[in-house]
Amino acid sequence: MQRVLRQDLRTMPGFVAQPSAGLVKLDMMENPFSLPAALREALGRRLAELPLNRYPAERGLLLQQALAAHAQMPEGCDILPGNGSDELITLLGLACAVPGQVILAPVPGFMMYEVSARLHGLKFIGVPTTADFELDLPAMLAAMHEHRPALVYLAYPNNPTGNLWQDEAIDAIIDAAPGLVVMDEAYQPFAARNALQRLQRHEHVLLLRTMSKFGLAGVRIGALIGRSALIADLGKLRPPFNISVLNCEAALFALEHADEYARQASVIRSERALLQAGLQALPGVQPFPSEANMILVRVPDAKRAHLGMKTRGVLVRNVSAMHPLLLNCLRITVGRPDENLMTLAALQQSL
Repeated sequence: MQRVLRQDLRTMPGFVAQPSAGLVKLDMMENPFSLPAALREALGRRLAELPLNRYPAERGLLLQQALAAHAQMPEGCDILPGNGSDELITLLGLACAVPGQVILAPVPGFMMYEVSARLHGLKFIGVPTTADFELDLPAMLAAMHEHRPALVYLAYPNNPTGNLWQDEAIDAIIDAAPGLVVMDEAYQPFAARNALQRLQRHEHVLLLRTMSKFGLAGVRIGALIGRSALIADLGKLRPPFNISVLNCEAALFALEHADEYARQASVIRSERALLQAGLQALPGVQPFPSEANMILVRVPDAKRAHLGMKTRGVLVRNVSAMHPLLLNCLRITVGRPDENLMTLAALQQSL
């Protein structure tokens, strides 16, 4: 096996989900709400009627149309569905896989940008943010001038910090970019702003969305939106029927009931404000502003707090090892009202 497998696989870290049985699960930015019973029953009946012996050809086209309508896709654009946004990030890396090409993103940020670059033999340049997790615009522009990246990722809001970048910095980066700029809006349902107008103004801007935070993390549906000619080329890399007929139908059902998911997102935004205030009141705890469905907090000892909260039945994410700027930081997903109260109590007792 040493002869046939890539040698860098041995040193490349893999994703490992934390065991969560019996715990309040607030470590993966999932929507904590399920559908009402009547909608769950309706979805079950609908899935039971699917022809599982057939490929999801026609239903896949309907899903593309529904996703485009939900995103209010501009004229002249098209949409590429993916098996979660992770697959689309992989396809973007594959599309740019030319020797010497560079992928660039601010860090700390979503780990899959770097993973995709490395898997495709590309160089990844991570540009550190400021200490308060804003874009360091001079550093970003200097790195772009030096490395001429084929692809720049801007998560909006960012993960794990939860903040929206400053508009002036984003526009300056887009104007200076020598290649593609991907605005990753995984957490758009919880944010005050989106990048749709930038997609309309710039041919080299792509919009990346997912239904995972929307409420379908178990279904794995992502969408990449951009100018039609660009999406057509990227679509050549997509595996045939990459979205199963079950996932496709579940997503169509969810989009037909988007009002219920919008109601859930509204509750999550309200709970985020209450959780933020509760964290702010704890001595020694520094919560950072968030426009996502999670809050980044700095505590005196993240390892101790993480273990203490887990012992008390609440699972959050210790992100301290992701980047030096995240020293002693925990990432807490916004849960249901009762879960958020448990979180505050568990953290207070664990400090």
